[in-house]
Amino acid sequence: MNKLFFRLLVLLMSLSLIGIILVQVYWFNTSFKNNDEQFKFHVKQVIGNVADKIQKQETYSFYDKINHYKDSTGKVPEKDDILEFYYVQKNPRTNKTIIYSNSIISEDYNISPTFFDKKFDSEKFKSFSSKRVTEVYNNNSMDKSGVSQSLIPDVRIEKSGNLDILDDALFEISAKDVLSAMPLEERVTSDVLQKLIKKELGEYGIETRFEFGIYSNNLATKIKSNAFKYDKEATYSIPIFTDNEGNSKYQLLVTFPLKKKFLLSELVSITVLSIVFTLIILIAYTSALNQLIRQRQISEIKNDFINNMTHEFKTPIATINLALDAIRNPKIIDDKEKVLRYLQMIKDENKRMHAQVENVLRISKLEKKELDITKESNNIHEIIEDAIDHVNLILEDRQGTITCHFKAIRTTVLINDVHFTNVIVNILENAIKYSPNVPEIEIFTENIKDMVIIKVKDSGLGMSKIAQKRIFEKFYREHTGDIHNVKGHGLGLAYVKRIVDDHNGQVYVESEKGKGSTFIIKLPLIN
Repeated sequence: MNKLFFRLLVLLMSLSLIGIILVQVYWFNTSFKNNDEQFKFHVKQVIGNVADKIQKQETYSFYDKINHYKDSTGKVPEKDDILEFYYVQKNPRTNKTIIYSNSIISEDYNISPTFFDKKFDSEKFKSFSSKRVTEVYNNNSMDKSGVSQSLIPDVRIEKSGNLDILDDALFEISAKDVLSAMPLEERVTSDVLQKLIKKELGEYGIETRFEFGIYSNNLATKIKSNAFKYDKEATYSIPIFTDNEGNSKYQLLVTFPLKKKFLLSELVSITVLSIVFTLIILIAYTSALNQLIRQRQISEIKNDFINNMTHEFKTPIATINLALDAIRNPKIIDDKEKVLRYLQMIKDENKRMHAQVENVLRISKLEKKELDITKESNNIHEIIEDAIDHVNLILEDRQGTITCHFKAIRTTVLINDVHFTNVIVNILENAIKYSPNVPEIEIFTENIKDMVIIKVKDSGLGMSKIAQKRIFEKFYREHTGDIHNVKGHGLGLAYVKRIVDDHNGQVYVESEKGKGSTFIIKLPLIN
């Protein structure tokens, strides 16, 4: 996968993921705003209904008081006909006359000053009723002015009743005028108002905490809930107790302290699902991206490994070819000493290639759990000294030194001596290999609780933080420009890690660029 295609693929995947997240955010904001508008609409309807019902209840109460007064006073009201209508119909053939009359009667009631409040003057209230009479005269003479007053009708039908429309209109007008002068505390109570608001909110499915208050000319009154506090963003108002002209000095205010929480609760289920699916997509995206990066790194590491292995085999093969060509030379083939020297050279180079192949096969067997590791009781100091003997020739060639600081008292561990010797050898070879100057290596041992700690410290190149995290990965080698400036194929420390893990131990590195590295191995002691 070339770099341009890889970057384009990552860019498209990233843009798609960002687009999905932005769409989810946009949907959430839109849904929240729609819920807010719907909430506002329902609350306006609720407080409008509350204001209407409070005023109607007050008017009905006033109406009941008046009717109760009319029924209980026992006084005969003053009556006055304010409108009368006559209709006369005569049939000449049958000599029958029908007279229909309809009159509106006004009844006046004088209400004492103490009926509502001692501050009021006496009031006169009117009640309207209608009287309808139908008279039928048979075979009676009529003059131009109508029926003779002395005549008695053959049939008389009389009906009377209240004029509800006029009564209601008059009572409503009168009630508003009278009640508007009464103190607010006598017109409504906080308990009544709270119950009514709660009931109305419940009918619209608004189940959240609310507070209310009535203001008079922008000043708070005593009619309010205990925790009422004005909040511009969550308070709704409407005029209450309007007069006959539609004006009011009172405002009913209802606020919702937990409004945002309530609006969010309506979206919580779908929002949680949306977040879950978005997280799944995000995890899948991250995993896919990691896999792509990992595959790219593996491809680079594989190429690096092949190049390094080729480099490792190239020199021995070339040396063997030169040695064989020299042996076939007639001048040398008879020189036994030179032939033996060239044969030894071929053997050494062959051994070197064999060791490289063994390293690769050893890692493969470790991964497949096919490597037989028999553990026995061993002294860790003896293992370390044996490993030092293995690298002495290389160390002398570089004129380096290894200094041991064996402070561990308990040194008996359960290990495989061959593999663990290879572990120490690998670390020492790396310390020698990556020291640009004369190698100076120190080995420390100590006991901490039931563990023996082995530290191998060098004064080499050191490594970056990223390299420290990946140094024990198979095939990993930190690039330093020319990949062949130091021979290797990234298998040695992977082998170290697998062997130490198999011995129930731990291995890690502490390093700083330009100041060398310290490899630390922790192994459990035999109790």
